[in-house]
Amino acid sequence: MIQITLAKRVGAAISRVLLMLVILAITPVSALAGPEAGKDFLGQQKQYARVKGALRNKADVLDRSLGAQGLKSGELNILIVAYKSEAVLDLYAKSPEEGSYRKLVSYPVCAASGNLGPKRRQGDRQVPEGFYRIDRFNPVSNLHLSLGIDYPNAADKRKTRAANPGGDIFIHGYCISIGCLSTTNALIEEIYLYAVYARNSGQKTIPVYIFPFRMTQDNMKKHEANYRGQPGLLDFWRNLKTGYDRFISDGVALSVSVTQQGDYSFGP
Repeated sequence: MIQITLAKRVGAAISRVLLMLVILAITPVSALAGPEAGKDFLGQQKQYARVKGALRNKADVLDRSLGAQGLKSGELNILIVAYKSEAVLDLYAKSPEEGSYRKLVSYPVCAASGNLGPKRRQGDRQVPEGFYRIDRFNPVSNLHLSLGIDYPNAADKRKTRAANPGGDIFIHGYCISIGCLSTTNALIEEIYLYAVYARNSGQKTIPVYIFPFRMTQDNMKKHEANYRGQPGLLDFWRNLKTGYDRFISDGVALSVSVTQQGDYSFGP
């Protein structure tokens, strides 16, 4: 009994430490705001040691990856798509003049807490599902480097019944998660630099689409059978699938709006 009690206390202590690390990772600092897109954002980010280290470690890797697709770091737009079930983050890229994105690289997600389904309240440990954008760059994160996602968006706020839907959701390193998407430190350096290059190229809005799974017809049928007792969740996923199908079909960034009921609507 003493051993069990001690183990529970140790486990609780570890959870508190992990929570504090995430809180520290997202604590607002002046670095998060940054200059406007295209106004030497890269130069501003180079002031920070971890960004300089990432450039030493990864600049050549990114240049080769971009070059293979006929792209350049100084003329870059990106879009991120994450799949919770598959634990994959796909990074799409194009030049600012092109209309359609093409997949550049896929990254494994090594930690993402919670289950399939959207985030609806503070403390539920859920990774959000929906259509977001990067709203913060944190080059001094306690989880190495981190990119903030603008959860809760208008859809989340209209769908939740909670007084506090939560917030401060990031893509970051260190392979720990309390509602965030986490990669290794080595991989977040690449993702972070791609985002910095894109912002420095003038991209004001960097989309981040988070899906519960790859929303193919076969996968939808499987999950409709597995979750048939949750009609509200299935309706939500069908709404996400409309956007998924459109983006996968033509690779064009979605024009997203939100209805009064909190459903996503997709323009031409």
